[in-house]
Amino acid sequence: LSVFKKYGVNLPHYSVSQSNSGTKISRDELQAGDLIFYANSSGTINHVAIYLGGNQVIHASNPKSGIKISKYNYRTPVKYVRILQD
Repeated sequence: LSVFKKYGVNLPHYSVSQSNSGTKISRDELQAGDLIFYANSSGTINHVAIYLGGNQVIHASNPKSGIKISKYNYRTPVKYVRILQD
């Protein structure tokens, strides 16, 4: 997530590794800047989005459609993580 790197926060490249960074939080604790992780049908985390607030996320959809803003539950979230601490 290059937006975090721009502000001095280094995260692993792969979403499954990123999901083990920071602090695990609940859905009710989500704040803008938190990460939301999604899994494939076998339960392996394979996608990450940045929570924007207002039940929306920004994420890299695919090479054709690029960066998108979607509802946070456009897929079923499996984990929520806070990277930036107050």
